[in-house]
Amino acid sequence: MSAIAEGTAIVADDRLAKRNAWVLSIAQALAGGNNSVVAATAGITGSMLAPDKALATLPVSMMVLGIWFGTLPLGYLAKHFGRRFSLQTGSVFGIVGGLISCTAVIQGSFAIFLVGTFCCGIYTAAHNSYRFAATDAASDAFKPKVISYVLAGGVIAAVIGPSVVIATKDLWQPYLFAATFVAQSALAALAGLVLTRFKGIPVTPQDRRDSGRPLSEIVRNPKFAVAVACGVASYALMNLIMTSAPLAMVGCGLSVTDAALGIQWHVLGMFAPSFVTGHLIVRYGVYRIMSVGLALMLVSAFIGIAGITVFHFWVALALLGIGWNFALIGATTLVTDCHRPAERNKVQAFNDFLIYGTMALGSFASGMVLATLGWVALNLLMIPPLLAAAALLGWYVLRYRPQTV
Repeated sequence: MSAIAEGTAIVADDRLAKRNAWVLSIAQALAGGNNSVVAATAGITGSMLAPDKALATLPVSMMVLGIWFGTLPLGYLAKHFGRRFSLQTGSVFGIVGGLISCTAVIQGSFAIFLVGTFCCGIYTAAHNSYRFAATDAASDAFKPKVISYVLAGGVIAAVIGPSVVIATKDLWQPYLFAATFVAQSALAALAGLVLTRFKGIPVTPQDRRDSGRPLSEIVRNPKFAVAVACGVASYALMNLIMTSAPLAMVGCGLSVTDAALGIQWHVLGMFAPSFVTGHLIVRYGVYRIMSVGLALMLVSAFIGIAGITVFHFWVALALLGIGWNFALIGATTLVTDCHRPAERNKVQAFNDFLIYGTMALGSFASGMVLATLGWVALNLLMIPPLLAAAALLGWYVLRYRPQTV
């Protein structure tokens, strides 16, 4: 039996959901290289092109702004034209973004580079929604697992992205990273081809007309508030540190290779646990796993405060990635439990809009904080939001005592 749309109801088909999840996992392996490439190169490239060193992380912030701006339009495309169309539109932006970034490096234009990373951000908004696309045909019990399957593709992305940076950074002399951005475009094109194998749920005229409950009603659900709070804390703070880490490592006397490998450990931490996170959620409950994730992110902050050696950077980045994985997969699972089928695209897009809006604000501030206050201050900034998210999660569990704790 295939999952089909029946008005506003969807017949779950875990077999189809699993197939789609593995297709999306392969696409994630390729598309995830986009994040690694930008994280490892944009700060360094920005420091070379920017008129002011304080603007060095602005390209990464523009990428986050692209993610933010891309979420709602991509959600609209998914509702009216289907998931696959929306995801492949994102791949087109990934191809264009890499080529524009390459052009910027060759011409030495900071402004053009900002346009390129903005396009990469729209692409990121698309491949970040792979995790939601995998759940469309899944039963409630199977959703945490398919989300994990998709994010597991990030393990390969963790190898592909930094390896591409190391292998291509000097290929187009004298333009550092020019060839890297061409390779990034090629990865986006391959991901777009893989997405042709994705089988989305057909969009009917009734689906286009039926928007379900208003968002104002949905956001009053305490479970949705907890999901958003934990999603914001995990994603925004992870991005805050990942944005600045390569530049901070180089500023502390470490090499570009050390910085790229640090990002590799971080991305491995982000995605390697995905092979077991879904199973852990099913066994121990989503709220416990989210709590562990927030705790690991706190430990990461303390390690970042403790020192600036390669060991401190790499361990902090790895733990930050693991904590992000646990918290985000848990938060994503909660979001899918807060909407009806007709509401899924707008609720999921709105959730990501809130997360990436916060990320954008943090990213724009990160360069100035790093330049003026330093790496330790960035890690100190992580602590209050993480404690606030943990407190809200604890309040919800104590107040409503959900069964899946």
